[in-house]
Amino acid sequence: MKRKEKREHLIEVAAQLFNRQGYHAAGIDRVIAEAGIAKTTLYRHFASKEELIVAALRRIDEEFRARMRAAVERRARDPRGRLLATFDFLEDWFGDDQFYGCPFVSAAAEYAERPSAVFQEAAMHKRLMIAYFEELACAAGLPDPRRIADEINLLHEGAIAVAHVTGDAGAARRARSMAEGLLSAPGTA
Repeated sequence: MKRKEKREHLIEVAAQLFNRQGYHAAGIDRVIAEAGIAKTTLYRHFASKEELIVAALRRIDEEFRARMRAAVERRARDPRGRLLATFDFLEDWFGDDQFYGCPFVSAAAEYAERPSAVFQEAAMHKRLMIAYFEELACAAGLPDPRRIADEINLLHEGAIAVAHVTGDAGAARRARSMAEGLLSAPGTA
């Protein structure tokens, strides 16, 4: 494996382990064993475990947002429909056997110090999600797109938490129904 391939493989393995086991619970030795690399190789690419976590969170973010955007665009042509289709994407994610809750909330909880690079990376994902919802709300011509984006995000976050704790993928459908009400409220219709 070439140097860049090793780095990418290491990030992929770490992302899966961190998502499944947690950021503190998945130790460096476990990451190294699962990736099939030497400890020196890991430290050649990342100065610390936190640096590896940040790289894994970036990867998870990029893949998550790309998957959501593609799924939303497949499901709906109009921007208002796309806002609602984000909840359909969530329902699919909740039904996946790789759903272990939000990896960004988990990271922020485990690295709760706000100046932490891990916490900051988790917060960046949340800001990027709100920006995407705002983009859709603007494209739909909705008044106060930032408020709509914040409220859609809150419904997403609640659905993710409920699905994670209860195992109920239907939380996405209920959140979607609430979003339909939000989008058809006087002043937004």
